[in-house]
Amino acid sequence: MNKDLQAMKPDRPNIITTEIEAISFYRKMDTKATVDEMIAGKYVLVEEFYSNGLQVLNELKRNLLLKHKDKSFQGQRDYRAAFRKASHRLLLKVKDNKLIVKKAPDFGWLELLYTDVSEFYVSFPEVQGMNSSWQWYKKGLEVKTLNLRIHPYYGTYFPTRFDHLKLFDKWLKKYDGAKNNAIEIGVGSGVLSFQLIQNGFENIFATDTNKNAIIGVSEEIQRLGFEELITLNHGDLFENCDVKADLIVFNPPWLLAKHKLEEGIDKAMYYEEELFPRFFEQAKEHLAPHGKIVLIFSNLSQVIDEESTHPIIEELQKNKRYRKELHLRRDVRASSRRTKRRDSRDNEKVELWVLSSKERI
Repeated sequence: MNKDLQAMKPDRPNIITTEIEAISFYRKMDTKATVDEMIAGKYVLVEEFYSNGLQVLNELKRNLLLKHKDKSFQGQRDYRAAFRKASHRLLLKVKDNKLIVKKAPDFGWLELLYTDVSEFYVSFPEVQGMNSSWQWYKKGLEVKTLNLRIHPYYGTYFPTRFDHLKLFDKWLKKYDGAKNNAIEIGVGSGVLSFQLIQNGFENIFATDTNKNAIIGVSEEIQRLGFEELITLNHGDLFENCDVKADLIVFNPPWLLAKHKLEEGIDKAMYYEEELFPRFFEQAKEHLAPHGKIVLIFSNLSQVIDEESTHPIIEELQKNKRYRKELHLRRDVRASSRRTKRRDSRDNEKVELWVLSSKERI
């Protein structure tokens, strides 16, 4: 790992290090009244048992679902936003980098992410997120297209469905072009770069705006012995890149943002309107004469909103920079039978687009 990466500090959940005015919640208290106080803007501190916090969150969900009955995609987004705002006023106290309530989960992020402070308050949902993330980080996630396990770092996007990876794997196995240099924009947990390596690519420049993604993949490439094959860069799109690539790979966010984006996973899921125009403009400068651009995308935005434009189709129609070489589509695996969820993803298809420059020789 180079010195810049060694000095990089990960993004972490916000904490409160000063004393605060908060309502202490114990099991026998009035949960409904406590939730009303949270919605009104008061902090609530979970006392005694960790499960007391779960009790409060369950009541908060019940309360907000009565007010947010719209089951559309936008309606559910509004509900989640209201839940997030109120639930982050539910706090747990940390001392010596451990949760002090009884029967609380024990996970390593409190120590690894907060090396500079050992006593603070953190929101209950952030604790749930860190605990879940720690389990994936420790046990790993099996990626069948790689035949190995990855260990996603805290705050980093990792795949939970694999249809798009299978589509990319199918295309890669048939790719017969040059394999000297590749660029991956938005490396995330490293899966696409690892697929490139397993298919013979010799040098990969992988970039991401998320510091945690860069830190996590740097750990992975050391564990897997890929240090000589991948160069990591923390930056926006092609920032700091002087590579002319045989292949540029981009698995962008699939949904147009209608809210102000936060750093980290939020930017892995939603894109701002100018993202694709900037990508296509910059990609042209980094594409070798016979190079190709591979975009892994989805029709999810169009399924949710028929008026939504498709940014790749829009680029091909409005500009004369690229020509389409291939467009593959694949059905998305249905939601788990163990859940009752039936949503817009039932009609979703993942896509693989292969573009080349119209100026290629």
